[in-house]
Amino acid sequence: METIYKMSLPLREIREVDDEAKTILESTKKQLGILPNMYAYMANSTGLLSTYKHGYDHFRKNSGFTKTEQEVVFLTISYENECMYCVAAHSFVADMMSKVPLDVTDAIRNGEIIKDHKLRVLSEFTAIMVNKRGKPEQEDVERFLEAGYTEKQVLEIILAISVKTISNYTNHVFHTPVDLMMQSREWLGYSVARKVVRFFGGDKR
Repeated sequence: METIYKMSLPLREIREVDDEAKTILESTKKQLGILPNMYAYMANSTGLLSTYKHGYDHFRKNSGFTKTEQEVVFLTISYENECMYCVAAHSFVADMMSKVPLDVTDAIRNGEIIKDHKLRVLSEFTAIMVNKRGKPEQEDVERFLEAGYTEKQVLEIILAISVKTISNYTNHVFHTPVDLMMQSREWLGYSVARKVVRFFGGDKR
């Protein structure tokens, strides 16, 4: 029987970490009102925490994607990497902060087709980049560009994949519990849903 490894390192308190990590944790807590479990686990490695936060902030500020598009990218990556924590977190952010239409968020969570054409192309291209390990076909990129995106934004998706993979993998090895404020968007039954979709051939990603 397969057993998934779980880290034994603890959630770190702000008072326990070095100055660099402390600055990140304090600013995160000030911004969100809580210190998310994911950040407290990441603080076991200042390099990991700093790399994630720096890249995440750059994507948010400089990617050229709208807030809705940013959540589509982050949610898609987290879905493809099967990160229960990040799907819940970005669903919550999409609902409460980025104001993403509910049907868009739920389509990604459920492995369904997004009705909005441009957002559908964005999600599908992001999934292609994840699953093809950054080796899209010519036609994949052409479809992305034809939807109104740019080659620079191909690179921004690579950045998003890098930072989200850091958080997704961290949550995998720690089995990070979803924070209370995000539990209304907990991603339940995801593994069953994905298996059903793949069995019937509907998941092209």
